[in-house]
Amino acid sequence: MTVKEIAAQVEALAPLHHAEDFDNVGLLVGRPDMEVTGVLVTLDTLEAVVDEAIARGCNLILSFHPILFKGLKRLTGKTYVERVVARALENQIAIYSIHTALDNVPGGVNGALCQALGIQDPSILIPKKQGIKKLVTYVPKAHTPTLLDALFAAGAGSLGHYSQCSFRLEGEGSFLPSVAANPALGTPGTLQREPEDQLHLTFTADREASVLAALFRTHPYEEVAYEVTTLENDYNHLGMGMIGSLEAPLGPEAFLEHLKQVLGTPCIRHSALPETPVQRVAVLGGSGAFAIEAAKAAGADAFVTGDVKYHQFFQAEGKLLIADVGHYETEQFTKRLLCDYLSEKIPNFAISLSETKTNPVNYF
Repeated sequence: MTVKEIAAQVEALAPLHHAEDFDNVGLLVGRPDMEVTGVLVTLDTLEAVVDEAIARGCNLILSFHPILFKGLKRLTGKTYVERVVARALENQIAIYSIHTALDNVPGGVNGALCQALGIQDPSILIPKKQGIKKLVTYVPKAHTPTLLDALFAAGAGSLGHYSQCSFRLEGEGSFLPSVAANPALGTPGTLQREPEDQLHLTFTADREASVLAALFRTHPYEEVAYEVTTLENDYNHLGMGMIGSLEAPLGPEAFLEHLKQVLGTPCIRHSALPETPVQRVAVLGGSGAFAIEAAKAAGADAFVTGDVKYHQFFQAEGKLLIADVGHYETEQFTKRLLCDYLSEKIPNFAISLSETKTNPVNYF
């Protein structure tokens, strides 16, 4: 398989279009047409991880965090980033990162964290904005079923647990083909009136290219009349963080002990302990302090994340327990998720889970 083919499998789980604008995702080092001898899955791409890939005969590193986040102006080996990139290039190893594209999908980073912590029936905490688009087009009535089938197959009309959703209005279209036109219906130079259906279908933003390709490929008209608009509706099946409930409430101290046991951390930074038990829990893997207000608004008893700053703990305001369990700790299940997913999608192919410890934070 090539890098591009394996990337397509990863992007079926977490389309790159779902990544945040500030992020740097996709193929960072290497060629998309390179044949892959093996895949090493890791959370971070460090020099030791590249060495592990060499030792295991893997020439593609699938990393959650991107090693290249800002532009490089030189490759002199002065920084760890430069050394990683140079060593990968020297050994013809490709590096691919998925990062916030996987943060934003329900079955990604936060879904794995919810599963580990026993959080049931989780839903998106902060729905992604402008994640839904709508197509409006006009088609001769006789061609409506064929066009709808093609659009459905391309992903239009699918939102959440529903598919093949559309709305249709009947009307009459009119057009005057010029003498240079080659109309599917009517005659050049003659005004044509045709019974048509106006079709409305919504789709997720990452499907736009495939939906439009299906429209142009299937529509009978030489010139297709259509509109694509971006909706302001929240897309509740995509976004940052998740919130759900524990099977049974826990006292604040017992809840923190539960976090320590599951996440394997010796200490937790947290806000003042509430007097009420914890049952409804919000999570956001990595640096998630920006979601504290969203967790409060959603009625969370506790919010589990990493990288909370001093003044951000004040935002608890006695309304929820903020638990900073660490950046790595909240994302540690991600590489297993990716490894298991790829192993299922590409059986009998060398997919390896990195054994290199990449957490830069140590505890004394």
